[in-house]
Amino acid sequence: MKGIILAGGTGTRLTPFTRILNKHLLPVGPYPMIYWPIFKLRDSGIKEILIITNQKDLTFFKEILGKGEELKVKLYFKAQKTEGGGIADALLSARDFINNEKFTVLLGDNLFDDSLIPYIKGFEMQKSGARVLLKEVSNPSRYGVPLLDTEGKKILSIYEKPSQPPSSYCVTGIYMYDENVFQMIKSIKPSYRNELEITDVNNLYIKQNLLEYEVLKGWWIDAGTHQSLFMAQKHVYEYFLKEGKND
Repeated sequence: MKGIILAGGTGTRLTPFTRILNKHLLPVGPYPMIYWPIFKLRDSGIKEILIITNQKDLTFFKEILGKGEELKVKLYFKAQKTEGGGIADALLSARDFINNEKFTVLLGDNLFDDSLIPYIKGFEMQKSGARVLLKEVSNPSRYGVPLLDTEGKKILSIYEKPSQPPSSYCVTGIYMYDENVFQMIKSIKPSYRNELEITDVNNLYIKQNLLEYEVLKGWWIDAGTHQSLFMAQKHVYEYFLKEGKND
């Protein structure tokens, strides 16, 4: 299985730093933020990884990461064709890289403790479709929020940043897709934000009864604000380094 890390966006919530530096290159502990999703994919057995970012930031990523030798992976890079076009639009850039295989996608600013191994194994056993990972949070309206059935076995729908969340869970930036995702992306239209929303893609899988989910057990954060970036720094120094998980 191959991996994709989405590391574009404008990072406006982290200004003024992101006026000159992509947020995924900001430090979290002793490494740039982008190192942590690379470590997660690598430790799950995924060694071929495509990093998709903005055209203007591409050179910085290549200079810092090289071809991945130091991190014991093989890295590839692509620029998103439409800057600010959304997660689903960025994913379209990976079509040639994937080659009709199942793959795992991580948003580069999502940091978490759980190993990906059991979730990837579950997806490999899934005949087709997609799989998302959820996390219970105190402020679900900031994210895509799932409506679960009464027994909690299925996601009935996903709502993007709802003012009245239908559950206390959010859809994290950890996705697993089969090769059909690219056709689904091409079938959706831009949202009111003029973005191709990954929530719309996931809802298409739901309509076909092809979306499975699991819930993260450990710590997770979207390190896209000053407060959450600070919390990520604190967690890394208190837990990752203490446990020796810094390489």
